[in-house]
Amino acid sequence: QVQLVESGGGLVQPGGSLRLSCAASGSILQLNNMAWYRQAPGNQRELVASVRRDGFTTVVDSVKGRFTISRDNAKNTAYLQMNSLKPEDTAVYYCNAPDVEISRSRWIQVWGQGTLVNVAS
Repeated sequence: QVQLVESGGGLVQPGGSLRLSCAASGSILQLNNMAWYRQAPGNQRELVASVRRDGFTTVVDSVKGRFTISRDNAKNTAYLQMNSLKPEDTAVYYCNAPDVEISRSRWIQVWGQGTLVNVAS
């Protein structure tokens, strides 16, 4: 069994910063891609950023220049540094690992439980 546990969400004022963490644990042979999604009330879940095992990253245009995704392979942990936060960034943020190798030639997708980020005065 593999689990993703997010932390670091909370209430922050516009212009502020938060750092989300996502720690993977369990029977992991190799953790490949990791990603952060978010879902605001009434909206569909959307991809925010992703990071490959080799460190290559992508971020969506709406957060480019403000959000940075990174990872520590030794700790099986991904991070999302969020700066210059705006009210429209308010959402539940979910960690995703789409291709966790749990045994030779067997991969599974795992989601975290989500952490709320609320950007308000």
